[in-house]
Amino acid sequence: MSHNRQWVLRTRPVGEIGPECLELVEGPIPTAGPGEVVVRTLYLSLDPTNRIWMSDMDQYLPPVQVGEVMRGGGIGQVVATGSDRFPVGALVNTGLGGWQDYVLAHQDTLSHLPPLPGVPLTAFMSVLGATGLTAWFGMVDICKPEAGETVVVSAAAGAVGSVAAQLAKRRGARVIGIAGGKDKCRWLAEDLKLDGVIDYKSQDVGTELDRLCPNGIDCNFENVGGAIMNDVINRMNNFGRVALCGMISTYNGEGPASGLDDFARILMRRLTIKGFIIIDYLPRAGEAFAELAPLVLSGELQWKAHVVDGLENAAEAVKLLFSGAHDGKLMVKVGEVV
Repeated sequence: MSHNRQWVLRTRPVGEIGPECLELVEGPIPTAGPGEVVVRTLYLSLDPTNRIWMSDMDQYLPPVQVGEVMRGGGIGQVVATGSDRFPVGALVNTGLGGWQDYVLAHQDTLSHLPPLPGVPLTAFMSVLGATGLTAWFGMVDICKPEAGETVVVSAAAGAVGSVAAQLAKRRGARVIGIAGGKDKCRWLAEDLKLDGVIDYKSQDVGTELDRLCPNGIDCNFENVGGAIMNDVINRMNNFGRVALCGMISTYNGEGPASGLDDFARILMRRLTIKGFIIIDYLPRAGEAFAELAPLVLSGELQWKAHVVDGLENAAEAVKLLFSGAHDGKLMVKVGEVV
């Protein structure tokens, strides 16, 4: 390839991401200077936070500016280097290198992919990447489920939720998963062996929570927000813990996200609700990897990858996150290892 394709933000979305929001442009392939590395993208991660970064709302990173390359995580292969730490051919995590064929990055922002024989590269975009780290720290570090406690995971069939649910099960908790659609709920019940499953598309979430959690809820790994989050928190026990990972049901809306209808419950039940972003936990990534990697190698931890081919399809593919039409960690395959 003689050029670098890049998805550029052209206008901020109002509601859903429209075709006018992103434009695919072509530019020169960058050149590596001292301490710099050029990485050819192999896989690009698509995440709900892409929608947040496109907006100018108050957020944990500066918004992507109109005219800039769309921000996004990825993994790739070094094709040119000014670094003795990253030779040509090395497989690396590019951090937030963006939606483009080639990423120019300083060596301090890159990390080598660990050699794990038999593990596909897609795992490093999912269960052994930010997805798995998010699930591990939210469940293990914030929720801290104990044997016999009841844990509810929303978006439980999603990339993060499914790993979080399995981690809770491994700690002896009763795990109730909330997901949308018969196929996803069947996977949670039959393959992941969750203790209860709620299909929010065909069942009343509150009624089902009352049935499946007669003794209340101790932990909530929250990915959805809105009415589902409200239903769960209103049924939590004293000293319950909430890991607030995401609120995807609110991202296409305008204005402040809706909150709890009984805020006093936080006080009366002495609840702990902690919002968290995985970038704050990256210095401790080794703690999570120490548990996740052996589970992946042994096949004890199940995970799915939903791969869309071609960088040119990224802007359309990201919409799958908000329709629920994807199955597993959503990513775009941009290139092959050479």
